Amino acid sequence: MTLESVDLLIIGAGPAGMSAALEACRHGLSVTLLDEQGSPGGQIYRNIDGSDPQRLAILGADYQAGASLSAAFMTCGARYIAGAAVWQVTAQKQVHYLLDGRARVLHARRLLIATGAYERPMPIPGWTLPGVMTAGAGQILLKNAALLPKGPVVLAGCGPLLYLLAVQYLRAGVALAALVDTSSHADALRAWRQLPGALRGWRELLKGLSLLADLRRAGVAHYRGARHLAVQGEEQAEALRFSSGGIERRIPASLILLHQGVVPNSQISWSLRLQHHWSNEQLCWSAGRDAWGETSQAGIFIAGDGGAIGGALAAQQQGRIAALAIAGQLQRLAAPDIEALAKPYRRALARQLATRPLIDTLYRPPLENRVPADEVIVCRCEEVSAGDVRQHVDLGCLGPNQTKAFGRCGMGPCQGRLCGLSVTEVIAERRGVPPAQVGYYRIRSPLKPITLAQLASEPIASAPQES
Repeated sequence: MTLESVDLLIIGAGPAGMSAALEACRHGLSVTLLDEQGSPGGQIYRNIDGSDPQRLAILGADYQAGASLSAAFMTCGARYIAGAAVWQVTAQKQVHYLLDGRARVLHARRLLIATGAYERPMPIPGWTLPGVMTAGAGQILLKNAALLPKGPVVLAGCGPLLYLLAVQYLRAGVALAALVDTSSHADALRAWRQLPGALRGWRELLKGLSLLADLRRAGVAHYRGARHLAVQGEEQAEALRFSSGGIERRIPASLILLHQGVVPNSQISWSLRLQHHWSNEQLCWSAGRDAWGETSQAGIFIAGDGGAIGGALAAQQQGRIAALAIAGQLQRLAAPDIEALAKPYRRALARQLATRPLIDTLYRPPLENRVPADEVIVCRCEEVSAGDVRQHVDLGCLGPNQTKAFGRCGMGPCQGRLCGLSVTEVIAERRGVPPAQVGYYRIRSPLKPITLAQLASEPIASAPQES
């Protein structure tokens, strides 16, 4: 039996994936899009089609903008498979996934990975206590189920999402105990050098200033340059302790939301052994891509935050640019037409990425919140502390993959998603070498849990010949 084949298979129905599908269908490609969620939107536009007017008003205009993109995608002619959990992707562009409890497989002539981003881990003392969540998790509960905290909330860390969620909570009537900001005046001075280039993206700058103004008007306690963050509590979170302005502070709260930016969801690209490099600007791994989004493996593309963090609007442009290149490779467009069609997308992409250097500099996570003290857990699944990892290094461990043999670090259900960056930086610090020299986990399938019964249900088939 020959595998079902499609011109373009997209993994992820966020801004990049939906935009790529729109562009590819426009040029006559057969497109299938796999997404783990029940409806399109990705993290940024999660549940956009199921939100009521009140929730739309709380989440704001940027979220509402996803409705038109989702509506266009649903009518563009692409085959959309929701609830599909991708557990293996091969270099031959075979994508194995679970749907309704059964394993299935598709073959793609071209593959686009548009898996977006997830939150950077923030390992501080007490971060594993009940009552401590990420800001992104708080926002997901709001988007998916209109769930809001009952009591006062402390938001701590840095990054635009922290301010956005704070304002969204204010609109919803949630009491904010404090916004504890680890970015400092020194960060602002360093970011000042990036301001001339960032002015091309002045609209995004105004949005950020507007959020800060809303917080000031609401009288939210805002502590800057916070250091030595620690969650206090025995059985659950009771307070956040930190220092700011040379003063030790303690803010009581039963819910503490942490955030220090997002990083690419690169599990699939690592499993494919694609080229990656360490970004000193974004303090994470980025997949190598050319100007069209094609990776080191011919025919495999990445668009959006799954390659490097650029935001939702940049992801849309990258998705369309990648789709044009794919249409050209599959003989649906001539080279001059591709260049002409891509030109406005590239201009828009440049504008939307203009503020990124400023954002990366202004909201650079402090070293102490990335490379924690010995007693702090870094691998939550296997309860491995930073001190354990340092002991492994002293015994001869050179990289994250070896920590699995020394102490099962990274071998839990999350497959290293929550600890990978922390472990890389802890090892780099202990060895006194750059993170790029340390490397990352060797990601293997299955990327998501699969039972033997589900695996046995997958049809045995051969891939069609490439054309």
